[in-house]
Amino acid sequence: MAVADSTPVALRDPNPSMLSMKRFFKLTLIFFLSVGAVAALFFLSLGILVSQHAANPEKSDIIVVLGGDNGLRVRKGAELYNAGYAAHILLTGIDERFYRPGHPNWRERRIRALGVPKKAIKIDTKSATTWDEAINTSITMERNGWKSAIVVSDPPHMLRLHQTWSRAFKGSSKKFILVSTNPSWWHRVLWWKEKESCQFVISEIKKNIFYAAVHY
Repeated sequence: MAVADSTPVALRDPNPSMLSMKRFFKLTLIFFLSVGAVAALFFLSLGILVSQHAANPEKSDIIVVLGGDNGLRVRKGAELYNAGYAAHILLTGIDERFYRPGHPNWRERRIRALGVPKKAIKIDTKSATTWDEAINTSITMERNGWKSAIVVSDPPHMLRLHQTWSRAFKGSSKKFILVSTNPSWWHRVLWWKEKESCQFVISEIKKNIFYAAVHY
């Protein structure tokens, strides 16, 4: 006659399928938490990624103040000129359709008001993009025998500038150094907290991907 199992229910071996299910859910949770942590870390590091190539200025032949400016780039360019880092300034990104040499646009007026003499300023009215600015500046430098340039822009622009200007100057003896402005809205870690810096970083990530596909 069969003997009934007198082992208490709580002490019996768990159901193998139940153990497998619990293990599956545990591993799934760990996986998603890990993915979430990596994604969050990557997102937070985007500000560092796009601004990493900014450097201290060095004595150069020309200071290039890029377009897309709200005044900060012009101010930085004038600051560098007045500190003696270069004898020439090139303002790029000025629309040829609206430029009249006898009637300087606001950026040229602003930089002159900040102490840069008219004779030191050159105007680029041909460049509409970052790529154009790099190529046309390279040509201008070649024509004038200039070998080095300080390129001024905002912090989130640095990665794309580094990639673009490296390719524009490739194969030549010309060199450049990137110098960033110091906007009050910028923080390389907490960039996502300010609307302006958040939009700038996201825009630059998209543009870097586009430039990688089209120009690099």
